[in-house]
Amino acid sequence: MENATPQDCKQLLPGCQALLRKAGLPGQVRLFPLRGGANNRVYRAEVDQACFLLKAYFQHPLDPRDRLGVEYAFTSFAWENGLRCVPRPLEIDRTHQLGLYEFVQGRSIDSGEITQERVMQAVEFYRGLNRHRESLQAKALPKASEACFSIADHLACVKRRLDLLRSSVPPSDDLHQGVLAFVREDLSEAWESVVEFLLAESRRLGISVQEEIPREESRLSPSDFGFHNALLESDGRLRFIDFEYAGWDDPAKAACDFFCLQGVSVPEVYCDRFVEGLAGDLPRSSLYPERVRLLFPVHRMKWCCILLNDFLPLGAQRRSFAREENGLEERKELQLMKARSALERFYP
Repeated sequence: MENATPQDCKQLLPGCQALLRKAGLPGQVRLFPLRGGANNRVYRAEVDQACFLLKAYFQHPLDPRDRLGVEYAFTSFAWENGLRCVPRPLEIDRTHQLGLYEFVQGRSIDSGEITQERVMQAVEFYRGLNRHRESLQAKALPKASEACFSIADHLACVKRRLDLLRSSVPPSDDLHQGVLAFVREDLSEAWESVVEFLLAESRRLGISVQEEIPREESRLSPSDFGFHNALLESDGRLRFIDFEYAGWDDPAKAACDFFCLQGVSVPEVYCDRFVEGLAGDLPRSSLYPERVRLLFPVHRMKWCCILLNDFLPLGAQRRSFAREENGLEERKELQLMKARSALERFYP
C-alpha cells in the first residue's frame, strides 16, 4: 500500500529536481511513494539509472521540532566522519522541508533475525559517532529530543507524556473513553509504583535524583535507536536510518530505549553486551549498568505512553500527513491492545 498519491508526487517534482541539480545530479526525475514513514512522507526518486530517497517532513505549529534540520545535520556529521552505516545526505531544502538522501537497497528485519553480531553493529555505530564527540561539528549538534541528564529529567519526561494523555485524549467514543480509563487507572497506578521504586533505589545507592551526569558523560545518540530503524543489505551490513530526534543525551537512555522499543523488540539476552559496549569509554563505566537498571522501568512506561500517541490530536495529524489515515481506527484499537499487553508484560 502506498503512503502518498500521484498528486503528491506531481507537486513535489519541481522541488526534487531542484535538489538533484544542487547535488550535481541533473536529469528527468520520476517519483514513487514508498511504504513507511510514520511521521513523514518518503519517495524513491529515479534519475536515469540512479535512485535516491526524497523525504518530506511533517510540520505543525504545536510540534516545534526541526525534524529536517536535526536529521540532516546528524547524518552529515556521521557521514563526514567516515560512518557508512547511514545513508549519504545529498541536499536539503528548508523552504519546502525536503531532504535528499542516498537510497539504501536493504530490507527490514524482525526480532527473530536479531543476533549478537547485529547487536554489536549497533554498538559500533553508537561508539563510532562518539569517537568524534569533541569535534566542533559534534558540539554544534543540538540536544536530543526529550534529552535527559538527571534521573529527575527521566521522570519528568514520562510524567509529561502521561499528563498529556490524561488531558488531551478526547472522550469522543467508547474506544477513546477506554484509553482514558486505561491511562488514568492502570497506567497511572503502575507509574506510581515505578516512581516509588526508583526513588527508594536511588536513596539506597546514594544516587542523587536531581544531579546531572557530568558533561563528559553526555553522548551523541541516534535516538529512537533500534532495529525498527535499520535496513539489512545483501552483504549483511546494517544501515541505520531516521535521526530526526537525534542529539546529545544520557547514554543510559539509549540503552533503555534500545530494549524497550516496541517495533522490533530486542531479546534481553543481548542487554549485558550492549550496555557493556556503550559503557566502554565512559569515565564512570562501572556505574553505568546500575543507572540503566534503575531507569529501565521508567522507559518501559514511556513506551507504553508512546504506543498511545495516535489518540492525541497531534499524533493523528502526523499519521494523516504520512498517509496512514486509512484504517486509523483499527490502528488505534491495535495500539491500545499493544499498550495493555506491554504494561502486563512489564508490570505483571
